[in-house]
Amino acid sequence: MAGADSGIAAVLQWLSLAERELLLFAGFWMAVGLLDEFAVDAAWIWYKLTGRARTTRLPEGYGAQPLVGPAAVMIPAFQESAVIGTTVDHMLNAWPQRELVVYVGCYRNDPVTIAAAMAGAARDSRLRIVVHGADGPTTKADCLNRLYRALCDDEERRGRRFRTVVLHDAEDMVHPAALQAIDAAIAGHDFVQLPVRPVIQPESRWIAAHYADEFVESHAKAMVVRNVLGAAIPAAGVGCGFSREALAGLDRQRRRDGALGPFAPECLTEDYELGIALSREGHRGAFLRLRDAAGELVGTSSYFPARLDAAVRQKTRWIHGIAFQSWDRMGWDLRPLELWMAIRDRRGPLTALVLAAAYLLLLIDAVLVIAGWLGYPSTLATSPAARWLLGIGLAGVIWRGALRPAFTGREYGLAEGLRAVLRIPLANIIAIMAGRRAFAAYFRALRSGKVAWDKTAHDLHPASAKSVQEARA
Repeated sequence: MAGADSGIAAVLQWLSLAERELLLFAGFWMAVGLLDEFAVDAAWIWYKLTGRARTTRLPEGYGAQPLVGPAAVMIPAFQESAVIGTTVDHMLNAWPQRELVVYVGCYRNDPVTIAAAMAGAARDSRLRIVVHGADGPTTKADCLNRLYRALCDDEERRGRRFRTVVLHDAEDMVHPAALQAIDAAIAGHDFVQLPVRPVIQPESRWIAAHYADEFVESHAKAMVVRNVLGAAIPAAGVGCGFSREALAGLDRQRRRDGALGPFAPECLTEDYELGIALSREGHRGAFLRLRDAAGELVGTSSYFPARLDAAVRQKTRWIHGIAFQSWDRMGWDLRPLELWMAIRDRRGPLTALVLAAAYLLLLIDAVLVIAGWLGYPSTLATSPAARWLLGIGLAGVIWRGALRPAFTGREYGLAEGLRAVLRIPLANIIAIMAGRRAFAAYFRALRSGKVAWDKTAHDLHPASAKSVQEARA
């Protein structure tokens, strides 16, 4: 019996050592992360109080006026027959301007998507189907480059250039005022980004809805602060508009390096890189936060993955592209503000590691507490530094736990705001899983030298669901 007790005591001693090391590691990096977040929070509060982060309210009927100049929308689509028709139909009806041309990029081995896009246009002459000469999927950026070549060919035939180029995905539901807002802002900027507003899915209040918590806080606070500070604005790939001249400049630059088109097909997050690259070339970017006359946010609505595996795959691609590939491809801008923002953008792998350490620490603590109840107390005292880190971490968790539901509740209602608190652990688990997979994917890509369009499948469009709900009502 004494031998068993000594064995248990030895195990508990090792667990106590592990607890102390994990506490120091996780506590230190959590304190650094919380300091970073608090700096953004404080800046946002100050800018709100001083009126520099005001959300502009648009007048009634805004969005139906003619555009200043011709606009093109580029939508890459592969195996999107379930949603592309609704996207095209809704977009062409929401944006009635005749100066608009919608380019949908499809693949020769995906005839059902081609047919669905054509059906959604209902013979509207503003739709242009562009069929890629290769079998799909290649990469999203490669498809965008094919669309860009078609756009250039059309400009040459017509003898008139587009003024604005807007990017969207096949599952997006646009706001009626979005095109007009982008068109107006391009007068003083080369790149404009509107917010992304995930749609809450009643059948996925936890996995899909955690995107709403993250995007609403990021696009109501962090991106607003970034915009006021004058930092580079990363493109989200949807609801983003570019001046035609800025894209042409990037195209010329990439062609000198032997590439074909302004988009980087070797990159998983070409949209993110595009916004940063434009800023580095001296082009002005802006993040537009607007509401229409009814108070609705002017942004891009869409459904996000409702299953755990799909959410992890999507976030794996984001971390792989932003944290690893952009580090390799773009390096670091050493200007203090841009360096800070780049660290924030690329912190995904470290965040996953720290969160994993924190959850392992909680598990070990639970074992040690139970052991204490059974008469096996811990023999290691907690150092003052560890206690300080623990206190900072606890205060930060409380602060974050209050702030996130405030943003979610403002946009989606009180019930979703309360659920946002309960969704935080789930979001952390997804981040841990995606960080591990991104690390593995990055090293696989280093060995093979290849990346693929690991696209998310879409089965339902917000506009279709809204129509069904209205019909039932």
